[in-house]
Amino acid sequence: MAKIVGGFGSSHGPLLILPPEDWPLRADFDRNHIHDFHGKTYNFEELVKERGADTFTDDITVEARRDRFLRCQTQLDALAKFVRDLAPDILVVVGDDQEEWFADDVQPAFTVFCGDAILNSGYVQEEHAHKHPSVQMVESQRHTPVDTYYPVVADLGKHIIEKLIDDEFDVTASSEIPSNGKGPLGIGHAFSFIYRRILKDDPIPLVPVLINTFYPPNQPLPKRCFNLGRAIGRAIRSWDGDKRVAIVASGGLSHFVIDEDWDRRMIKAMQDRDWDTLTSEPDEIFRSGTSETKNWLVALGAMADEKFEMNLLDYVPCYRSEGGTGNAMAFATWS
Repeated sequence: MAKIVGGFGSSHGPLLILPPEDWPLRADFDRNHIHDFHGKTYNFEELVKERGADTFTDDITVEARRDRFLRCQTQLDALAKFVRDLAPDILVVVGDDQEEWFADDVQPAFTVFCGDAILNSGYVQEEHAHKHPSVQMVESQRHTPVDTYYPVVADLGKHIIEKLIDDEFDVTASSEIPSNGKGPLGIGHAFSFIYRRILKDDPIPLVPVLINTFYPPNQPLPKRCFNLGRAIGRAIRSWDGDKRVAIVASGGLSHFVIDEDWDRRMIKAMQDRDWDTLTSEPDEIFRSGTSETKNWLVALGAMADEKFEMNLLDYVPCYRSEGGTGNAMAFATWS
């Protein structure tokens, strides 16, 4: 039977790619968007007033940005070493899709891909020429220079789907890479970031699990995500593939408005294996990028019946504006 041997969680935000001197370029977006925070919505001016005009002065200096960028890069390198030392045969990667594969015509709550490979589409500069320079820089690093396929363990993917159906999860099965008029679509950045930055394009075969954390009306609730993970864990352990499997959570924590108190409470609950706190959190908090924390809930569920200890490598709130916007980065391992 297959064995779950550990796992890791990593944020995947653009501030992990952009040099800290360029973080203010992302703040330009924040000033022109509506933000979710504590279950309410704010324009940027309202957000600054709500959080206090001078609250984040020290957090957005270039010195603070450089320090936090370096801390993040250190832990990404530590995750790369961890996964190579762990030496799993397969990764089950849990991430969200931000209209990269799915759009308004169909938006599944849960999807397991069971085809032979996923595509990281090659970066084409002309396709991004109209975008903000910060977006161009981030996209050039998320994509491979040319089309690259990462192998998928189709048999395990199909087995997980079958067992999830047995456990009364009506999961979407996807066995072919979605296409548009230009050809097959590349997998979303939740997956490509893991394979480019942490695995450094030396891929371990995977099974992708896609969660709709972003888009109403069918975002699954926190408890449902955790329970899905538990069912995935049971499915993996019942598979006769005799392989070592690691679980990966991609995304999170709070963003695009950083909420350190909430993040630290969630991290403590993860460390304490306090499933009740994690699964009873109001769903209205899981909005915008903060919703990606549900990917961690699925991963935690998959490992909940193992005796792993969570090792928090670092928690780094990366601020980029006076409104407290940015991305709270977290890096953790389970073994």
